[in-house]
Amino acid sequence: MKVVVIGLGLIGGSFAKDVRELHPGARLIGVDHSEAHIKEALALGIIDDTGDLSSLGDADVVFVAIPVNALLGELPKLLDRVGDQTVVMDAGSTKRLICEAVQGHPNRRNFLACHPIAGTEFSGPSAALSGLYREKTMIICEVEKTAFKLQERALALIQGMGMRIRYMNPQAHDRHIAYVSHLSHISSFMLGKTVIDKERNERDIFDMAGSGFESTVRLAKSSPDMWAPIFEQNRDNVVETLDEYIQNLIGFKQMIADGDFEKVHEEMSNTNKIKQILKGIPLTKK
Repeated sequence: MKVVVIGLGLIGGSFAKDVRELHPGARLIGVDHSEAHIKEALALGIIDDTGDLSSLGDADVVFVAIPVNALLGELPKLLDRVGDQTVVMDAGSTKRLICEAVQGHPNRRNFLACHPIAGTEFSGPSAALSGLYREKTMIICEVEKTAFKLQERALALIQGMGMRIRYMNPQAHDRHIAYVSHLSHISSFMLGKTVIDKERNERDIFDMAGSGFESTVRLAKSSPDMWAPIFEQNRDNVVETLDEYIQNLIGFKQMIADGDFEKVHEEMSNTNKIKQILKGIPLTKK
């Protein structure tokens, strides 16, 4: 099996590591605009060799893990170069514009629109982790537009990594992901900004920040090069989500200002139900 991974950071590098475990005889080719990433991925044994667009013609799988703004321009070019038996999978955190970018492409049948719900706040080849995708969800959009035999190959790989599969249309994906992913990153970035702006003494932040603050602001260490284009491509859904979030913050602030701590307690108790949801436990209806 020949697998080409385009983008050798956390997501692409982790994919390559899992392919290696599943298929020890696979030949892994890496493509990245950063020469430093190429050298690091080779040194770490994440890939066997480097390649370019000419490497795609006889590839079995091409996994594209680059920022979503780059995906819009590069994906059609990649599909221009693939062979009939090549399946191209992306890892973009937005799906509507990406699917639209290849809608009329002659090789649309070779593309499977994917979004692995997995990651950390770290980046680069050294951040790659074996098993990153295990027990995580892979969202797949417009599966019916991918050739069935190519679907089978991609799904076998995804399931072999231990992932759950969820099918959605691109519009629903972008709407829901704005709440459960994009909003959390914005909240983390803005919490970090608020603390930096208010606490000018860096030593105070270091000494006083507990594990709660550290876990909440963890996502603020994520790459702006990756996340700014995501917010741009999903702008309408992100703005709508932020409007609702801001209204909730304003309401909570007013409860505290009014001294209505019984209501504050009630709001927090109701929100505690998120623990059940995240564990897959249905909420009981009254």
